[in-house]
Amino acid sequence: MMKIAGLLLCVSLLAVSLLVAPGAQAAEAQPLQAIPALDVPRYMGRWYEIAKFPNRFQKQCAGDTTADYQPLEDRQVRVTNRCRKADGTVDEAVGLARQIGSADSATLKVRFAPRWLSFLPFVWGDYWVVDLDRDYQLTAVSEPKREYLWILSRTPQVAPEKYDALLQRLRAMGLDTGRLEPTRQAAGSR
Repeated sequence: MMKIAGLLLCVSLLAVSLLVAPGAQAAEAQPLQAIPALDVPRYMGRWYEIAKFPNRFQKQCAGDTTADYQPLEDRQVRVTNRCRKADGTVDEAVGLARQIGSADSATLKVRFAPRWLSFLPFVWGDYWVVDLDRDYQLTAVSEPKREYLWILSRTPQVAPEKYDALLQRLRAMGLDTGRLEPTRQAAGSR
């Protein structure tokens, strides 16, 4: 009898959890989509990291994180990521991104491994532009599994109302914005 009561309690809790947050679960169940089209030349240049999901390859970064994108031949992009470490020195990683699909595709693959390893598929990571304002001033980058997320801006600070609106759109995509870690920028954060 106790086992049946326990089983009924578990089933009831599961049913309640499905009723309490159906939107969040439905959004996460939907595959993440990149924006419909990316004007790559407009996307080039410097972006300031405003926030990110913590990750292993940026553990050394204490702040002032930027990404610079420079167009190359054959729809490739030179990626230069920089950040200030706790000791004040600058860490720099230079990589290569390539567009997947059409010339206006917002899905890219990026690698920071040496060029001679380019033939290995696992050295290429997904870089999907999942949100971008029409003025190309504020963007969000993620990947299909939603394990990584970066919020980037053309300026070191973002107006709170624009940032909050972006977070709302990201939550609607099933991204856990509670995991975001703000990035310290010399001119201030967010």
